[in-house]
Amino acid sequence: MNGVGSFLVATLAEQKMQPFRLLGIGLACAYLASCEDQARVAPPPQQVRVVPATTAQYQPGAEITGEVKARIQTELSFRISGRVIQRWVDVGSHVHAGEVLARLHDVEQQADVSVARAALESAQAIVNQKMLAFERAEKLAQAQVIAQQVFDESRKDLTSAQASLEAAKAALATALDALSYTELKADTDGIITARNIEVGQVVSAAQSAFTLAHDGPRDAVFDVFEAFFLGGPPSADVEVAPVGDRALQVHAGIREVSPVIDTKAGTIRIKVGFPQDAQWPLGTPVVGKLRSSPRKGIVLSYSAIASAKGEPAVWLVDSESRSVSLRKVTVARYRKNDFVVTGGIAPNDLIVTDGGKFLKEGQAVAWEGK
Repeated sequence: MNGVGSFLVATLAEQKMQPFRLLGIGLACAYLASCEDQARVAPPPQQVRVVPATTAQYQPGAEITGEVKARIQTELSFRISGRVIQRWVDVGSHVHAGEVLARLHDVEQQADVSVARAALESAQAIVNQKMLAFERAEKLAQAQVIAQQVFDESRKDLTSAQASLEAAKAALATALDALSYTELKADTDGIITARNIEVGQVVSAAQSAFTLAHDGPRDAVFDVFEAFFLGGPPSADVEVAPVGDRALQVHAGIREVSPVIDTKAGTIRIKVGFPQDAQWPLGTPVVGKLRSSPRKGIVLSYSAIASAKGEPAVWLVDSESRSVSLRKVTVARYRKNDFVVTGGIAPNDLIVTDGGKFLKEGQAVAWEGK
């Protein structure tokens, strides 16, 4: 009986305590929910590192490959048509002024010279005959043996014969000149850099036979894409070095910029004049460091770049609200270790450079840096 009574008493006590337990559980749940709401509304500030945007001067540059060429090179060609019968030089040959490089078949020109010489000898004989006749007529006219009209006719014949002699001399000179055209000679000292004829080939007048690079000053020639010129002409100073040995780098000046664009390649040719002490062999591959005119922009490290719907952006810190906002920027140039911004932010703006991967618009931040 006592045991049963004790059980009943305990059961009744437990039933009386149950509402209080439920109330305690409810209060605990409400407290936890309140804490969760507070945590959702006011998360702790995100730690970031910032730098103030500052305007700096930068100079866009590019490394372009080119080759060494003679400052002056000419296309050598025959002045008449014909068949090539001899060729004495090839690509790489060093030639001297007046040296014969190739020769055409000249039978026809030799025949023309023979005919011109025969005509000259005939004209000379006629002049000699007319001269004797004129001298004889002059003496007879002085003695009044013949009429003045006969003397005048004799003088006229002599003058005509002398004119024919001059014409014969000119014809011979022309024939000899044409004969000389069958030989192609170098007009100066230099190196043959291209050959376009072969023995047995029939060539036409003015057809390029050889390309002759003149001895003397040399240039480094570069074909630069036209986009490099959008910001203005490049700086005159260029650093040039052979591809195989950068230690031989020299400073040279731009001598010529082509006024036209190569429509096929979309490039502009630049010629850089070498100093006298840099006489590298023709055809040497070189690298030139070209720089555009100095410009101004805000230079930031790549850790600061973000994306706003696929466009470049940065996280901008509002020092008053201590929150961030995503700001689209205009990138003028991507470089090896940083990028240059020319629009979207202003000097002294605080830019997030570290810790921006998990930021959201309007998120509170605490920062380190200047």
